[in-house]
Amino acid sequence: HPPPVATDKEEQKRRLENRPDQPRNPRVLRIAIIGAPNAGKSTLCNRLLGRKVFPVSRKVHTTRCKARGVITHQDTQLIILDTPGLINPLKAKRHNLEEAMLTDPWDSMKLADLVLVLVDVSDHWTRNSLSKEVLKCLSQFPHIPSVLVLNKVDILKKKFLLLEIATDLTEGIVNGKKLEVKSALKRDSSSSAKAPLHNPRASPPESKVPGSPCGQEKNQAQEGSGLDKSSGVGGAGTGEAQGPKHHGPEDLKDVKGWPHFQEIFMLAALHGEEVDTLKSYLLMQAKPGPWEFHSDVLTNQSPQEICGNIIREKVLEYLPLEVPYGVTQVTEIWEEGECGELLIVQSLLVPRESHKRMLIGREGKVISRIAREAGQDLMNAFLCDVRLKLKVEVK
Repeated sequence: HPPPVATDKEEQKRRLENRPDQPRNPRVLRIAIIGAPNAGKSTLCNRLLGRKVFPVSRKVHTTRCKARGVITHQDTQLIILDTPGLINPLKAKRHNLEEAMLTDPWDSMKLADLVLVLVDVSDHWTRNSLSKEVLKCLSQFPHIPSVLVLNKVDILKKKFLLLEIATDLTEGIVNGKKLEVKSALKRDSSSSAKAPLHNPRASPPESKVPGSPCGQEKNQAQEGSGLDKSSGVGGAGTGEAQGPKHHGPEDLKDVKGWPHFQEIFMLAALHGEEVDTLKSYLLMQAKPGPWEFHSDVLTNQSPQEICGNIIREKVLEYLPLEVPYGVTQVTEIWEEGECGELLIVQSLLVPRESHKRMLIGREGKVISRIAREAGQDLMNAFLCDVRLKLKVEVK
């Protein structure tokens, strides 16, 4: 089971400063997760970690700064760099977002050993091409291995579209081999029948470790995803991709996909479908190296940051678009109760009386729901009883 986050700020700080309890042959992997806003990055992070420590909302820009999650499994440590959605400076200005939201994803890339590019396949406006910001990020760091993760596949009614999406986003090339759509799925493409997705990902045989769960599932994976790699029969170089090179902004003008992904994963992060398959793959990719954190650490965030983010997530979820971004949070009480429960009192300051009425809701239903749901999430993060009280005031 993943460790809980300490409820005391000083205790959490002590854990972060603790010397890592290195095993005999430690292995480590730093993973940057990038993608357009609302692709599901934080949801995936929470699923991989096994506890909710990152805020999640259907509204864009819920994640406002980079934070780290730590998975320690036997001799391996995965360090996940959750980042804000990649946006351009114009949009940042329009949404009045901090400059950190522009620089954090780039900073995370500099630290990463592997990049996960997350794409929301349920968004039919954006799913067939990578955003310019994502392409720019990948082209600036072509030496860092990257993996394509198609998220929210459970929402996609026509499963055969996954093959088309995967081909567009990879320009038809994965791990240096051409993708081939199997004929059985071609026949099926006129209907909305679900393509079989047992272990839905394209898998190059050379990346498998013999006897590993991923290795045993290789054949099922290729059947399930309907993605196959040609072996380049027909002359040297057939089906082979050139190594990634640095692209300038002009080169990316007409580019839709990235032909240098090593793998494709298809999953539903919200329900945890196929997340374990991705996690197994990440553990296998770790390289020998010292751990960065003690195994007691789940995240580098303070308990107050986690609490503030989770309450903010609920405010974003239940209020009209423009209101939540004007809410200021002030923690008034944070203490341990008589029975070991955590007592938290937080004031939510809003700029207008009308916003106060919206946040409280008829008969206090909205604020009660926010407090109840945030309290449950905090119990999951801290593994203790939490009594959360929220007050709403006009600034």
